Amino acid sequence: MAPPAQNDTSPLKEPRTDSDPAPGTGIVPLFAMIAALVCALALGATLVLGGSVFAQVIPGLPDAGEAVRWGMPIAKTIMDVSAVLTIGLLLMAILLLPSFKGRLSDQAIGYVRAATWAALAWALATVATLYFQASEFLAAPMGTVTVDEVTSYAGSVSGGIALMFVILLTTGIALFGRTTTGATGGMWLLIAALVAITPPALTGHSASSGAHELAVTGLALHVISISVWVGGLAAVTYHALRPEGEAPGAAAHRFSRMALWAYVGVAISGVASALARLYSLDDLFGTEYGRIIIVKVVLFAVLGAFGYAHRKATVVRIEQAPVGKAGHAFRRWNFLRLAGAEILVMAAVMGVSAGLARTAPPPPLESTVDPAAAILGFPIPPEMTFQNLLTLWRPDLFFIMFVVIAGGLYLGGVARLVKRGDSWPVGRTVAFLLGLLCVVAVQLSGFATYAMIMFSMHMIQHMVLAMVIPILLVLGAPATLALRALRPAERRGDRGPREWLNAFLNSRYSKVVTHPAVAAPIFVLSPYALYFTPLFPTLMNDHLGHLFMGVHFLLSGFLFYWVIVGIDPSPRKIPFLLRILLLLVAMGFHAFFGIAIMEQSAPMAMEFYGQFTIPWMADQGADQYAGGGVAWALGEIPTVMVLLALVWQWSRDDERQERRRERHSRRGGSDDADMDAYNDYLAELDRRSREGQA
Repeated sequence: MAPPAQNDTSPLKEPRTDSDPAPGTGIVPLFAMIAALVCALALGATLVLGGSVFAQVIPGLPDAGEAVRWGMPIAKTIMDVSAVLTIGLLLMAILLLPSFKGRLSDQAIGYVRAATWAALAWALATVATLYFQASEFLAAPMGTVTVDEVTSYAGSVSGGIALMFVILLTTGIALFGRTTTGATGGMWLLIAALVAITPPALTGHSASSGAHELAVTGLALHVISISVWVGGLAAVTYHALRPEGEAPGAAAHRFSRMALWAYVGVAISGVASALARLYSLDDLFGTEYGRIIIVKVVLFAVLGAFGYAHRKATVVRIEQAPVGKAGHAFRRWNFLRLAGAEILVMAAVMGVSAGLARTAPPPPLESTVDPAAAILGFPIPPEMTFQNLLTLWRPDLFFIMFVVIAGGLYLGGVARLVKRGDSWPVGRTVAFLLGLLCVVAVQLSGFATYAMIMFSMHMIQHMVLAMVIPILLVLGAPATLALRALRPAERRGDRGPREWLNAFLNSRYSKVVTHPAVAAPIFVLSPYALYFTPLFPTLMNDHLGHLFMGVHFLLSGFLFYWVIVGIDPSPRKIPFLLRILLLLVAMGFHAFFGIAIMEQSAPMAMEFYGQFTIPWMADQGADQYAGGGVAWALGEIPTVMVLLALVWQWSRDDERQERRRERHSRRGGSDDADMDAYNDYLAELDRRSREGQA
């Protein structure tokens, strides 16, 4: 970055003089209009190809009309474009532009303010989409639907609830973003935007497709990845048109690495979504839905070629450009040469995506509908045997990604330490990998299949997720490994991955959740709040609810054992005696939880389990009794192991303190560190008293 002006020594001040032109100010509106035209043409072509705007109206049945059939995808496209721009502007401000000690630069704050206007447009487009969805749901023409009917739809139908959630989040971004000046506050805005982009997608075709584990997670990953990719590129391209001395060098370099991850995410999620909705190869070439997917694949390949050219040529040329106005023009031209065409292709992709969302996927091959498959995503499995547990795997994309990414990053961190000559305990690596292997066993194998219909298998899954896997992951010390393996930010005062992790570990949020009065109740009381209330059958009836339970079990257990037996740095140090007391209390509550389930007079959650006819399981109550026994027995074994580990850690800590006192004593100090501190305190008081008398 060019040095700041002489009258301002702030490292965040963006250099600019009155002689700086404003290049690109006329290009930006023209380029935006061209991109909007390309997006509109792609949307119209996709709607015509998919046939969604040529619906056959049956005489005598109500119909929403042509205005709704065309207005819905148009409003949805505007909503998607606004969402992408909001995410892109926040990415530019928080992650692509350098900050200084947690404070955003003036230019980054400007991007946050621009993101609030994009979020406002996002909220307004969502309101329009909500109205069109209510009109289509009620089969009433535009203008005849009342506000009360829209409100009723928004509060009772999943699609309306999702849009109301988006409206609340986007309105919050538009309001709170007006006063945000720190990197942490901006990061929360970015997280809120990424959360808001997913609910509408999860209530579409993914909710009704057969393979729920692929469709739901795949579509959520798809919209997040493509929003980061498209929004980031749009923001970096606009940034390249601004008269800043270093643009778009640093931002382009950072975005290049981010775009690679986004591209991989789009590829994985696209394949998963296609596998969940296409039942044969003929569906890919013989249906409108499949042909539109082929168009998206071709455009995706073109975007990959552009991205490869950016990484291999454009970014290198930008970094090697000379300093000064000539170098600035050279950097801008080399970046815009490919980025402009890439954005136009992305605009076409967004139009095709919006049209694909309005196109019905091909129907399943079976002529009869299995009620169990409609709820579970798969038919009732055969009787449980050891062979079926090893063969009836469930391809849950969320946990597949968790295992692959967590394992890859962990092994990559260990490899980096070894490469530079540092050591890392083998036992920690073994513990972490064993934890990931347990995730595979209970979430991807036949355990996951039978856990959907058998309470006893579900309880095994719950106990392993909450009380076995977290212990192994915590003993792997992933945060310590990350802090040692990640490189510091290239610019002093800026925040890279290592600085963000360190800021999170020392944040007020971490101090609150790691307090024993918070972590222990979350771990101990949440099973009671789940299984002895109507929340359990409600969550079991939906794949997102089932996914929420698995993630909650894993996170609550990780948080509790991080506080109890964790090796990673923690905001506070808890005495070992208190840790043992907390562990014994948790052990007692879990034992009582298992006994309470075993003593239930009637089967639990029959609103969910009663929907299935399982010929090889006669008694649901007996299976529930076995599940209670699992909760009682499987909860005690890990607790005893952790108790032994705590005693060993306590003895090691006493040995370290004793060695520290011996070293202090050899240097001339006393044996008691507390007594030394007290004597120093008295000496300081005496010194102040003498100075006062003088």
